[in-house]
Amino acid sequence: KTEVDIKRYAKVEKIPGGEMSDCEVLDGVMFNKDVTHAKMRRRIENPRILLIDSPLEYKKGESQTNVEITNEEDWSTMLRIEEEYVENLCAEIIAFKPDIVCTEKGVSDLAQHFFHKAGITVFRRLRKSDNNRVARATGATIVSRTDEIQESDIGTKCGLFEMRKIGDEYFCYLIKCEDPKACTIVLRGGSKDVLNEMER
Repeated sequence: KTEVDIKRYAKVEKIPGGEMSDCEVLDGVMFNKDVTHAKMRRRIENPRILLIDSPLEYKKGESQTNVEITNEEDWSTMLRIEEEYVENLCAEIIAFKPDIVCTEKGVSDLAQHFFHKAGITVFRRLRKSDNNRVARATGATIVSRTDEIQESDIGTKCGLFEMRKIGDEYFCYLIKCEDPKACTIVLRGGSKDVLNEMER
């Protein structure tokens, strides 16, 4: 029997509505996010999951940079540099054929385009705690740099990824995990008060 550190890795997700009988402890995790692009896949069996904590967009300098551009060519050169940068980031990720990529930071439109074309579902701006729980449940390792990804970082212990709409919100479910070291307890009930009571 594996130990699950309750405080850190068992998250109680309270969702108003539904019946008390809808409460469940997932064999995996879920979080309140929708996919970044409407056409990305919303259900994948045995997905390969990659977790990142760096942005998938062009790195703007730490300090505000003002660039004066006088002619068209410079402008297109700048755009091309940005595009190539993003394309390389995406290519390094796509090379590992993940089905799902979660990052704690942003994902640019261009990156979404490359991922969508590669059939990869992307989630952005995850909380660090959520990313950690996905890592624990799926066996993935959170990577900081796309050029340092290794096959062993990919999470492969999740049996099913599914987007579910509950009320007006979308939730990402990563369930049927083998030997998950994190879980989500889903509480359903009429109102927030009922839920808080149940959590206790």
